[in-house]
Amino acid sequence: MKPELRPPREQTLDWYQTLFELIDMRSFSNLWFWIMLAVIWSSTSHWVLGVPFDMVVRARRFGEQAQIDLEDMVRINVNRLLYISQVSGLWLLGFTCFGLTTLTLLGFIYRLEFAQAVLLLAFPLSLIALLSLSTARLIQQEDAAGERLQKRLMRHRLYTQIIGMVAIFVTALWGMYQNMTLGPLGG
Repeated sequence: MKPELRPPREQTLDWYQTLFELIDMRSFSNLWFWIMLAVIWSSTSHWVLGVPFDMVVRARRFGEQAQIDLEDMVRINVNRLLYISQVSGLWLLGFTCFGLTTLTLLGFIYRLEFAQAVLLLAFPLSLIALLSLSTARLIQQEDAAGERLQKRLMRHRLYTQIIGMVAIFVTALWGMYQNMTLGPLGG
């Protein structure tokens, strides 16, 4: 009788363990989470009310056709934002509050790190959404154009960057706390 040729028990390949070692599933110790955080805030501060910020700079520098293009883009995006808020604003607000509450409970009551990470991304972005809606209403009420429109967009970008800096700072502090508390193996 021939002995069966099988690798020892310790050498068998456990796919799940290999996958979770290769891709760290803890959010705050994962490099991809921090890359995503940087990309999200970079994109958010570049797109002011759905208009790329370089259009504002170009309109300031060159005026004329660049200003006309900026005003058209802003008018289209302002009308779009205000239409969405009028048609389904309450539903969006309800779902957003439900989602943020769910993430808060899962993250801080049930201590699910992934929910904490998503909440630290989603909550400041919801503040940016409210800021965008407020700015859109102001632009429409003032019928802002020219230099006044540029100033309004620059102020919106400044507030977006301030919210972003605070959000990144809080996320970094919480992430460092989680990594120091849980250690390298996650508990």
